[in-house]
Amino acid sequence: MRHGKKVNHLGRTDSHRKAMLANMASSLIQHKRITTTLAKAKALRVYVEPLLTESKNDTTHSRRTVFSYLQDKDTVSILFREIAEKIANRPGGYTRIVKLENRLGDNAEMAIIELVDYNTVYTKDGAAATEKKSTRRRGGKSKAAAKTETVEVAPVAEATPAVEEAPATETPAASDKEENAEKGE
Repeated sequence: MRHGKKVNHLGRTDSHRKAMLANMASSLIQHKRITTTLAKAKALRVYVEPLLTESKNDTTHSRRTVFSYLQDKDTVSILFREIAEKIANRPGGYTRIVKLENRLGDNAEMAIIELVDYNTVYTKDGAAATEKKSTRRRGGKSKAAAKTETVEVAPVAEATPAVEEAPATETPAASDKEENAEKGE
């Protein structure tokens, strides 16, 4: 029976599993999102979330503790500089696992594991950014540009009589019909 055996060994020896999880954690921290199998993603989440919690407390001891797991100076510096600032107010749950289609070769369940605060689709900042873009498109031009346009439009409208504008407002389809009628005559 399997009582008290919570670790998924992933079909690897202890040293191989630790090295693989350390490499995957480094990749996740550097790239903010990786694609892997579902079992590896779940094992990585258990491995990396305590490291992310440890990075909130930027002390020499916590840096050395995290380095003992990751074995990569650049990754540790990225973790403590960039990621720790973004996750400072989050009380856990730093990663998200999104299931994908099964892999073609061996039909393995695939998943994306990503850092929650770096996905602009789901975060509040991303929603605000998309709203700003849409309001800019609807708003069109700035107030200064609108004022200059009204100044330019007013003299042009006064200088040209309304009679001359009538042929310009015809649709291209109507002018084509007239040309066809002239050719027929």
